[in-house]
Amino acid sequence: MKYLSVYLLSMVKFFGGPLAGVSMGLSFWMTLLLSVTGMMTSVFIFSQIGMMVSRWYVEKHRAKNKPVFTKKSRKIVRIWQKFGIQGIAFLTPVIFSPVIGTIMATVLGASQRHILLHMLWSAIFWGVAFTFALHELSHLNLPFLHHK
Repeated sequence: MKYLSVYLLSMVKFFGGPLAGVSMGLSFWMTLLLSVTGMMTSVFIFSQIGMMVSRWYVEKHRAKNKPVFTKKSRKIVRIWQKFGIQGIAFLTPVIFSPVIGTIMATVLGASQRHILLHMLWSAIFWGVAFTFALHELSHLNLPFLHHK
């Protein structure tokens, strides 16, 4: 159950995986492996269905006579224009969720191959950073890092 919890949390909100793994006393490497594979599972699934979600979103907004581009979506487009898939991938584990980051990259035109490649290095980078930091902090007996 511990392993599944870390894996599933990482699919939805990446930071939750390392936090859960460390708090449950999993090793650094197991926490990292489960976190990265959880995120990449979401990336794979949602890069497959990203275009369907994109079409649904546009149709929904048109039906309600709402603008497709909002203040938030314009910021995302600016990130894309300035940094491309690398910028979206870098920010996905920290700001976006794996689901949202992947759908954004798909909607903005990145190929599935590029999405998978860039999300993988991002997941590894942030997975190492989060897991290492949380493992180092675990000796402080913070309430959210107690081993169960």
